[in-house]
Amino acid sequence: MTLRMAVQPNPLLIGRPDMLRPRILLADDHPMVLEGIAKLVENFGTVVGKVEDGRTLLEKARQVKPEMVIMDISMPNLNGVEAARQLKTMLPQCRIIFLTMHADPSYVAAAFEAGGEGFLLKRSATAELQSAVEAVWGGRVYVTPLVQSEQDITSHSSRRRDLFPVPKLTSRQREVLQLIGEGHSTKQIATLLHISPKTVEFHKARLMETVGMHTVADLTRYAVSHGLLDI
Repeated sequence: MTLRMAVQPNPLLIGRPDMLRPRILLADDHPMVLEGIAKLVENFGTVVGKVEDGRTLLEKARQVKPEMVIMDISMPNLNGVEAARQLKTMLPQCRIIFLTMHADPSYVAAAFEAGGEGFLLKRSATAELQSAVEAVWGGRVYVTPLVQSEQDITSHSSRRRDLFPVPKLTSRQREVLQLIGEGHSTKQIATLLHISPKTVEFHKARLMETVGMHTVADLTRYAVSHGLLDI
């Protein structure tokens, strides 16, 4: 299967004018970058929200129900790949474009596996963002020419599974792992995830058992090496 087969015609466009501006939610953990993206998007879309982490992205998406999300991969509390997986479950018709600094094809493969339909780099956003939005809004895939070919991206699927350990961990375990890696305490994680501290400890124990680690430091190194947070 190629990347172009991953996107079906956009049902939001059926019976609606082609020039209709999509309602777009933006997510990036750098406020200045976020404002810059918003100024670009205002030329061809309607910005319905700006958030700075993956968990707030999901909360905002529940409220405003965007037709498209433009997000970074590296975000605190919940990274963009995991946020995309949950967003697609919550709003299946919402289109997702990743706008990131990561040019490695393994990240591109992970982004599309999580439900993305577009992928471009921040350094080319000024030149490419409108084209990416128009392509994805029209039901097509967009991958920046600055990363390798589609064939190269799909060939990295095995490495993508190393970067983002989908087979080993549940969604909740990945969330807990990222928060542990970011230095949050058990009580803080419980508050962020709306679960009890005892449940957090249960997930932590299962994490250690599943990945063969024995300390929080080990889990942090595991999270970094598997792409769940940046160094």
